[in-house]
Amino acid sequence: MMVCWEYKAIEFTTRGWSGGILNTVEFNHKLNEYGKEGWELVNCFDTNQTNGASRKVIAVFKREKGVV
Repeated sequence: MMVCWEYKAIEFTTRGWSGGILNTVEFNHKLNEYGKEGWELVNCFDTNQTNGASRKVIAVFKREKGVV
């Protein structure tokens, strides 16, 4: 038997003149919302805009889909 996983990636757009400011209240709310649905956060990374500023933050989740 083998466990199968399903994955979900969600984007958070940063704000600010040059980007890089993340709304952590919204971010935490979404993480907790997905956690209640059984999703586990497995990775989180940002995308570079310019001069090291973050344009978007990507959160990747997984949850067990079933057993094959």
